[in-house]
Amino acid sequence: MTCRHCGTDIADKALICYRCGRATTDPRVKPPEGGSLFERPRRRRGPLGMLSLILLLALVLLWFLTRQG
Repeated sequence: MTCRHCGTDIADKALICYRCGRATTDPRVKPPEGGSLFERPRRRRGPLGMLSLILLLALVLLWFLTRQG
């Protein structure tokens, strides 16, 4: 096999050219096209989630007000 970059004869199973040091084949692991290996899960907060948050804040506020008085 010959190196496609410099034309040197190299072994058939060689992964890099010993003369120019460049890869002789395409990488075996290709990077993802999206740019990231991991996708973040979407945070979904519907009306029930917002209501729970408001209720929790109201309970915490009520607890603080009753402890002071």
